[in-house]
Amino acid sequence: MAHVRRQNIFTTMLAGIKFGLFWILVFLQLPIIILLPRGRASVWYMRVFMWFLLKTAGIRVRVHGRLVSRRPLLVITNHISIFEIATFPVAFGGSFVAKKELESWPVVGWVAKKFGVIFVDRRPSHAVEALAVVQKTVQTVSYPMFLFPEGTTTNGAYVKEFKSTLFNFVENSNVTVQPMATVYRHLDGAPISDEDMATHYAYFDNAKQERGPHAPRERSAFAQLFHIMVIGGFRVDITILPPPSLAGMDRKQIAAMLQKTVSDKYMELKDKEIKK
Repeated sequence: MAHVRRQNIFTTMLAGIKFGLFWILVFLQLPIIILLPRGRASVWYMRVFMWFLLKTAGIRVRVHGRLVSRRPLLVITNHISIFEIATFPVAFGGSFVAKKELESWPVVGWVAKKFGVIFVDRRPSHAVEALAVVQKTVQTVSYPMFLFPEGTTTNGAYVKEFKSTLFNFVENSNVTVQPMATVYRHLDGAPISDEDMATHYAYFDNAKQERGPHAPRERSAFAQLFHIMVIGGFRVDITILPPPSLAGMDRKQIAAMLQKTVSDKYMELKDKEIKK
């Protein structure tokens, strides 16, 4: 069974070089990002930008299945860490619905906004305004929009309940909703234990975790990126599921059905060894 690569002076030095190289590439690309108009061109360039991130971090992506060609398309999946923000654009194109707190992150928030990411305030008092923005964006863009209906990241041991409010605008609409299950593995395809997932790969707040292992310590987003470089990366397996019929369902029924679909597939796959 595969194990997490141990940290030593050599892996730390190599990670430091990669980390520095990544940020050099980020700043070299800033003039291009500044000049790019928001829209399809910037969303396309996000694939290039995120490809550099995945390569320097040692993250590989495997996709099983295909997204439908119908538009408007909302793609929903479980959320384990910040790295899904990079893997999905590289694998599919498209952009995200993200929490508003991300907008204030240095450099990252500004770059994400240029790349078409929609920031929403998750507070109940701002729900109507946030959903209106998401609905307008999903209905008008020609590329898929990705949404994490758990509303936060987890330790990877399970899939949290989906927030039904996020599906208000899907009721009785022409929006196609397609679910995916996102699973992290070692590079050789071996499953990652729940303890290793919580300790090394997932990005979550211990205080908000309902069950499963806690991380011995919590890292910032930048520290998490550096840590992944130290331990040598991982593999992201994305399994695309067929879009279900939502006819006659209200938002709570939609959220419950989609959560069960994603959770069942995730729990089926997360402990399996898949070489290819």
